[in-house]
Amino acid sequence: MTTVRRAVLTLPVAPLGPDNPLPALRAPAGAGSHAVDARTLAELPRDMARGIGRAPLRSLLPAPVRDGYGRERTPADLDTIVIENDRLRVTVLPGLGGRVHSLHHKPTGRELLYRNPVLQPAAFALNGAWFSGGIEWNIGATGHTTLSCSPLHAAVVRAPDGGPMLRLWEWERLRDLPFQVDLWLPEGSDFLYVGVRVRNPHERTAPAYWWSNTAVPEEHRILAPADAAWHHGYEHGLDRLPVPVAEDGTDHSYPLNGAHAADYFYDLPEGQRRWIAALDADGHGLVQTSTDALRGRKLFLWGAGRGGRRWQEWLTEPGTPGYAEMQAGLARTQLEHLELAGGAEFSWLEAYGPLAADPAAALGDDWAAARADVEAKLAAALPRTAVDAAYTAWREGAADAEPETVLAVGSGWGALEVLRGGHALPGTPFPESTLGPDQEPWRELLRTGVLPPPAKGAGPGAPLVATPWRDMLETAPADPSTEYHLGIAQWHAGDRAQAVRSWERGLHRAEVRWPLLYCLAVADQEDGHPRRAAERFAEAFADHAETDHAKSDHAKSDHAKSDHAETTGAETTGAETAGAETGPVGAGPASRAAEDVAVVAALGREAIVALLAAGRPGTAGELWASLPEEVRERGAFRLLEARILLAEGRTGEARAVFDAGFEVADLREGAEILGELWAELTDEPLPDAYEFRMRPS
Repeated sequence: MTTVRRAVLTLPVAPLGPDNPLPALRAPAGAGSHAVDARTLAELPRDMARGIGRAPLRSLLPAPVRDGYGRERTPADLDTIVIENDRLRVTVLPGLGGRVHSLHHKPTGRELLYRNPVLQPAAFALNGAWFSGGIEWNIGATGHTTLSCSPLHAAVVRAPDGGPMLRLWEWERLRDLPFQVDLWLPEGSDFLYVGVRVRNPHERTAPAYWWSNTAVPEEHRILAPADAAWHHGYEHGLDRLPVPVAEDGTDHSYPLNGAHAADYFYDLPEGQRRWIAALDADGHGLVQTSTDALRGRKLFLWGAGRGGRRWQEWLTEPGTPGYAEMQAGLARTQLEHLELAGGAEFSWLEAYGPLAADPAAALGDDWAAARADVEAKLAAALPRTAVDAAYTAWREGAADAEPETVLAVGSGWGALEVLRGGHALPGTPFPESTLGPDQEPWRELLRTGVLPPPAKGAGPGAPLVATPWRDMLETAPADPSTEYHLGIAQWHAGDRAQAVRSWERGLHRAEVRWPLLYCLAVADQEDGHPRRAAERFAEAFADHAETDHAKSDHAKSDHAKSDHAETTGAETTGAETAGAETGPVGAGPASRAAEDVAVVAALGREAIVALLAAGRPGTAGELWASLPEEVRERGAFRLLEARILLAEGRTGEARAVFDAGFEVADLREGAEILGELWAELTDEPLPDAYEFRMRPS
């Protein structure tokens, strides 16, 4: 019998920490690594070029940037959901994007996935925090989803065969689309079935993106039913190459043969069954297959170069074997987006299970024979017709089934959108009970037409940018908080001039000015005014410091009043006591202190970078020195210290920062700043600890 149950997994974990409190007005920091140069774009097939150019992200709004994590790991308990039959045991992390952490084949005792022994966030997701290992569900836009480290809703639902099925669902905010992932194990099956549905409840057409990424040991051979692949590296090209042996004689079906990190998007022929497999030296491993709607297949490899090796170490414990990724997506490449019509959906079925191929054939030099052997073994284990039939049974009989037992709760953003739009989404309820403090001001705007200002001393709150919310903000009373949020929504819509006007109006009347100053500084920066941007970033930092000082004085005054009340026997009401202890929901002294440090760090980092860009290292150094010690000791700020020293001509002191050692916890995928700075300091080879370059130097 198949069972679905809660469990706990204990791993060394680096905590996520607080989200970045500044609105994500810029395009994703790693967007450049997924770019295609104009020459290449002109030479691609027209439909591929259209997909690559479709609806690029102008910003990450309304998602927050997640950069509050460090690299110190301690054992922690993670909530899991385990799906199990007599053949497979599947471990899912509902609080971390629904990641499948483990796929264990019980008869052979084999782990079919690369299972990371730690949870170490790194800046690979569109909005920052991501971790390696397992099977991840990527929706939104090119890259790892903004939900990589976010909780999803989870519940038990009836599977097509009447057994229990795990449903994961959430509202993806970049594209404003709800989705669901249904996982079940038919009785006696060696395959995990995964039904996926992405819905567009709006009248407008929406850009759609999906890739299911599976980490596997990098020693395995990756096979797919193709003779060619589109190769994308970090040089921004997209070249069609033969598979598996490229023109330089390298067999890229073995990930360790690559010198540098690269993507290979397999060019599967029309009508070809969709599958991809990873096999070890004995011909054993994992195969993934799907219905035809999930068209693309891809290999990602880190390569054997120094940069790839360093990233592999960065993402896990030292001495842990590396991984590659076999992936499956809606389009041929991850650079493309599809169009999802209003009121329509994309849905498909995936299957993951063990495969035992003939090693002489599957691992041999004859690529056609290797593919044929894997395809024959897959057909015997799970016929294509069986996958199609399972999809039909799921879509017609189970995809709309209502949850029976709730196992985990995601965010309240879906509930807010359903409340606003009245969307009917059978099978994926977003009840009002999931609304929380982040959604409460927006529910009040929806109910009364007025956006309530934040509590005294609190940050400006999470933004919303979709057209209906922008329309409501335009008709709401124009106080500084409303102007701030209206400007963010206008910026997201591409009306940058109007956004600046809204922020400037709000600034004239604002008591707390740093949120508006920050937005105006980003606008200056994006418009090519580095000096004015630097001034405004520095002014925002100073304003927050003054606000923080005023809050501190207010808190001391309240404490003195409390001491006086105790001494004189004065009584306080329960409401007054609760307010003095905790303030607004989620804003007690501890969380407020963490929020304040997060704002100081975020504004300080932005201001220092802007001052350096404006040629003002002296002012940047003064601001750096004013930061709290706990902030200055972070790797990102040690790097800024080295940059300031170098800009001031103090090369020896900048070199000493590198020699002392530091780690930038949120170093972006593809970032080359460490190598570039080192090259300005010395002609010596870049030390391994700082070697993160993902392309030829």
